[in-house]
Amino acid sequence: MKLSKAQYDEIAQFLGHVQPTRQSLRKLKEKFPSQSQSTLLSIFSQEYQKQIKRTHAKHHTAEAIETYYQRYLNGVMKNAAAPVLLDLANEVDFAPSLMARIVLERFLQEKEQAILTWLAFGNEIQCTWLRSQIIKFPSSKTLINSMLRDPSQIPDGVLANQVYQCTVNDCCYGPLVDCIKHAIGHEHEVLLREMLLEKNLSFIAEDQLRAKGYDKTPDFILEVPVAVEGHIIHWIESKASFGDESSHQAHLQDQFWSYWNRFGPGLVIYWYGFIEELDCHRERGILLKDCFPTDIVTLRHSMAQR
Repeated sequence: MKLSKAQYDEIAQFLGHVQPTRQSLRKLKEKFPSQSQSTLLSIFSQEYQKQIKRTHAKHHTAEAIETYYQRYLNGVMKNAAAPVLLDLANEVDFAPSLMARIVLERFLQEKEQAILTWLAFGNEIQCTWLRSQIIKFPSSKTLINSMLRDPSQIPDGVLANQVYQCTVNDCCYGPLVDCIKHAIGHEHEVLLREMLLEKNLSFIAEDQLRAKGYDKTPDFILEVPVAVEGHIIHWIESKASFGDESSHQAHLQDQFWSYWNRFGPGLVIYWYGFIEELDCHRERGILLKDCFPTDIVTLRHSMAQR
């Protein structure tokens, strides 16, 4: 579904006045009933991520981290079953999964420091045991990511439950959302592959190109170019998202122009739609569509017409 810049701005403006919750998503659907649900969901997620990026730094100052951690400790002390972290994230307008990460990192740092202190003053038997325990508390990014994916690894039952509540109630961030996005992206790549096969188009897939040593590659290279709406296409890239201005400009910079330089002109499919004014590089070799094109002209077709 293509939207005009004015239509997109109206949706974005509405989202700027609501919290990023499932209730707000329902309100969004009610406000714009003519728009596709998948399109609205993609815009909802992208706009929230922009907001988080703008405010990310203020939530990661030493003062803010300590405040959040102490509020968490005080909250679970009063009622360990209450959604303390989730409520705190909603109160300060921060993604629940990111709030969970902040508190988990602070928790591990505290435990690690406590063990190091005991190592300095404990006896030999205590030190042997503590050295075995310190392995459980390295605040590395890998360990933290693993604990966020599987909170049962967190060596504190209350915090594990709090982190789990944040993960399952986060609409736009966290390991659950990442898994869903990856699955949706893969689903659309499979769908595109099936459509290419149905059209009897010969292609080389991204994994085959990577095996040949290419670093940046589109999803599919057409071994025989085709024409779409009068434009020659050498490659196709699948994007299971909405193409807004910021994401599209980032894709142009990081991917599309690189593909164009290496493989020639190509087609980008934004399955959940895009701002129609962004489709302005056709003459330079980047064509945008919101679905698989139905008017593909192949070499065989053009030769048959002669």
